[in-house]
This record gives sequence, C-alpha cells and structure tokens, in this order.
Amino acid sequence: MKFIVSSTYLLKQLQVLGGVINSSNTLPILDNFLFELSSSKLIVSASDLETTMSSTLEVESESEGSVAIPARLLLDTLKTFPEQPLTFIIEDNNTIEISSNHGKYALAYANGNEFPKAVSLDNPSTTTIVGDILATAISKTIFAAGNDDLRPVMSGVFFQFSTESLTFVATDAHKLVKYTREDVAASEVAEFIMPKKPLNLLKGILAGSEDDVIVEYNDSNAKFTFDNVELICRLIDGKYPNYDAVIPKENPNKLTITRNQFLSSVKRVSIFSNKTTHQIRLKIAGAELNISAEDIDYSNKAEERLTCDYQGDDMQIGFNSRFLTEMLNNLNSDDVQLEMSLPNRAGILTPIDGLDEGEQVTMLVMPVMLNS
Repeated sequence: MKFIVSSTYLLKQLQVLGGVINSSNTLPILDNFLFELSSSKLIVSASDLETTMSSTLEVESESEGSVAIPARLLLDTLKTFPEQPLTFIIEDNNTIEISSNHGKYALAYANGNEFPKAVSLDNPSTTTIVGDILATAISKTIFAAGNDDLRPVMSGVFFQFSTESLTFVATDAHKLVKYTREDVAASEVAEFIMPKKPLNLLKGILAGSEDDVIVEYNDSNAKFTFDNVELICRLIDGKYPNYDAVIPKENPNKLTITRNQFLSSVKRVSIFSNKTTHQIRLKIAGAELNISAEDIDYSNKAEERLTCDYQGDDMQIGFNSRFLTEMLNNLNSDDVQLEMSLPNRAGILTPIDGLDEGEQVTMLVMPVMLNS
C-alpha cells in the first residue's frame, strides 16, 4: 500500500479530525487515525466511540488497504514540514515509512480492522442547513448548556425542527437560550439532543462556511455531511425539559439600554461582588439604572448609574453577574431589552437590532435573592 499526498493538505485535514481524539482513551486503538485507501481516494477517520469524524482526501495512488496510524506522532511530524509531497509506504514489518524531500521516518501502525466501525443510520430523517447558520446557532446556544453529569439532557443543545422553523435551545437551569431560524425549515417535525463535543467541532469548522450541511438523524444518532467531511455522533438519550413553560409570558417592566455600556458596567461592578454568589443588584427607577455590588466580608462595594429607557414600575432585582456577562457577550446587537415582571421571576434578555431576517434570540436569566 503506497500513496503520495501534500504535507500541508494532509495536516489541515488531520488537525480538524484531531479534535475528536480524547487525551486519554480506554481503547488504545482510539489514539490512532484510521487511513482507508482505495486508489486515489483516502478516507481518514478519528473516533472516541461516541463521535466519529471522517474526511475524504485526494491522493496519488493505485493501491488499497487500511491501517491505523498513531495520531499524536503523525500530527507532530507533519507540523514541522514545509509544503511538499510526502510518500507513505506501508511495509510488511508493521511499520509505515514516510519519505519527504529530506529524509525518511518510520512509525509503527496497527491493523485497520481493529478500528471501531462508524454507526450507519437506518432510514434517517434529513434536513439541509447552510454551514454558517448552523455554526451561529451552535455558538449562540452552547455556552448556556449545563455541565451536570446527573442531568445529562441539560448538558447538550436541544434541536427542535419543524416545517416552519428550526429552534435550538440550551439551559443549565440558571440561564436559558432559545435561538430560532424562520428562514430555514425541516421536511418533518423532529427533536433530539446533541452533545457538546461534536457541536464544538462543527462550530469550529463551519464558521463562515457557505456550504450546505446535510443533517441526518434518527432516535439514537445524528450525521452531518458537508464538503468532504462526515461527522456521526450518538445523541443524548432522554426527554428535554419543557423550556417554554419557564419563559414568563407577561413582562410589563421593559428596560432598553446600550449593550456595550451595560456589559462594561456589569463587568466593572461585579469585580466588587461576593466571590461565591457573584451577585449584583439592578435598581431601576424612571430613566435611571443603578447597578451595585457589595462583598460584606471584605467591605468592598461598587455602584454605577446609567441612563436607560424604562417603562414599568420601579424595581430592584438581583442577578448572577457571570450569567449576565456571558449573555451580553454572546449578543452582537447595539441595544438590548431586558423584560421583567417580579424580582423573583426570570428576566428575559433580547437583542433589539443586529439580527438577520428570520433570526430570533431569547435569553432567560434566573434572578438571585437580594438581602435587603
């Protein structure tokens, strides 16, 4: 088995796939890339059993076969080469020889048949989304997903597809983000929960991509196909909580403010907040918003006054500044609106501008109890 490939082209593809490989694997074979060659087509795969990603490369070859090559060693070697053709020759003594312009390098390989096979999806449902839209949907929601192993359904992003729109939801019970696209629709209604790791991989690859992504899914797995890449992952099993029930419908108190100004204030004031609760207090009266924080243990306190546009009753409400900062950081609008009903009910943060046609973002943040 022998093939010739460009060093930088191979490295670029392998770096994308390398994100799948865990730093410590239970099965040693998972520390390898699987190379499957059939004449001028080379399919390289990486897997952690939950997620498998493969990329198809064009190479010069007339042979076929499959081998598993140590991933870390191969990546470290490829990073040091300037652009040049590399010749890979699989020897009979279980070593693979790489020849460059300047030298030869031999590394041991494992049998490709030991590598776990990717799952095949039986009669899946299919939806097509533009890569950049999917990447945006992931980055707008994934930060709000939880990390609690006891509640695995909350540790992923909920995909809710209908014939009118696509909705993506993430929550950790303290904050919730719902991102909807009405300019994209699915052929049939479907719901599934995607784990974070494959989403982070997709987000990195698809940002700014105009390519169509074909999403296929059934009850247990989802598959994303685009360009020359295929990613298959196991879905999180379980029923997603009814998120619509926690979004308060009646919110008479509406605060409109410049996002950057609000974000800077919250960041500054939160430095003086209690290090365990990160609590800040918003006091709103008329056209004035007063943001304050106090850490009684160290006698630290801070207070800032901002002008805002406010309709509603005077109120005081407490929030965890970290959640508020994360949400404001994740919006790219100039102005935001914070809607509230009572100091013990969730606040709803929405962007006023900066959205594409058919795009909607709703962020919900739970309040914290204020000590009077």
